Amino acid sequence: MIVLENIKRIAEKAKGWRRPNDVEAFIRERKPQTFRFTDDGVIPNHPRWPLVIYKSAVRLPQSLDPAAVFEELFGSHGWGSSWRDGIYDYVHYHSRIHEVLGIARGHGKVQFGGLNGRTISMKGGDVAILPAGTGHQCLGASDDFLVIGAYPPNGTYDECTKSEHRKAALRTIPKVGRPRKDPSSGAMGPC
Repeated sequence: MIVLENIKRIAEKAKGWRRPNDVEAFIRERKPQTFRFTDDGVIPNHPRWPLVIYKSAVRLPQSLDPAAVFEELFGSHGWGSSWRDGIYDYVHYHSRIHEVLGIARGHGKVQFGGLNGRTISMKGGDVAILPAGTGHQCLGASDDFLVIGAYPPNGTYDECTKSEHRKAALRTIPKVGRPRKDPSSGAMGPC
């Protein structure tokens, strides 16, 4: 699925086909759900900032590629380096960068915060903003589950999975700067 999605993205960008002109028209104002997680001894989570979930925050018209809607939306608010895929089925976190996940298609159960965290059902149109250190993994999903991920301009991508990353992660997570804009609304978000 990844190869096909990447080919579609290249073709869409080159031709402008099925890409939105005005992504702001697809935003639904939603109250954020926030979840704070403590360090569980393996997954540090963020010491100050919560996971932020916007349920049904983005309308996904059938006339447009839903992945392109999220790519354009996140990009318009300064969140780039986007990718199309699912969410890994093992718990991991990023210690040097925040991440946003937009559900473009399908539905899945995602555990946030590590083994002692929270399992949340995610579906097309939902957005999750993960501060650095927030553990996440997919516990199960529909065959068509497609996620668009992106990152703010400040920070460096890394993937931490084991306790050997922990010591360095505990130092770097609090130092990752606050993003200038919420990746879905463009305003300064709650994290």
